[in-house]
Amino acid sequence: MTPIFSAPSRNLDPVTLHEILRLRQDVFVVEQECAYPDIDGRDMEPGTVQFWAGRGSVDATVRLLREPDGSERIGRVATARHARGQGLAGRLMESAIAEARASRILLGAQAHLEEWYGRFGFVRDGEGYLEDRIPHVPMVLVR
Repeated sequence: MTPIFSAPSRNLDPVTLHEILRLRQDVFVVEQECAYPDIDGRDMEPGTVQFWAGRGSVDATVRLLREPDGSERIGRVATARHARGQGLAGRLMESAIAEARASRILLGAQAHLEEWYGRFGFVRDGEGYLEDRIPHVPMVLVR
């Protein structure tokens, strides 16, 4: 089974951080053709935790942010094309949810993935919106 790892962004070795950022670029910027600032400064905020899976490379990743209002936010959920269908993103989601300390966890889901996020307990929390020309829905997990 592919191992799962996590660490605060500030504690990552440069190679792992590079691999996480490379995967996000490959999926969001190149594959989904969304020119946007993925390196948004939030990765290096205190409390940000990166989750990743892979053997010798980063095959999937998730980011957990601590928000100023006390909630937490899961984002940047990405899996390399060659690793899809193996359940890696689901295992990373479970790890991020388990790591979260807040009673409210937020995320902005691509609309076609609303049901997938729903399997982790997330529910729609507002009107849909466009982000980088892709339909999204706000979602929340309250525990």
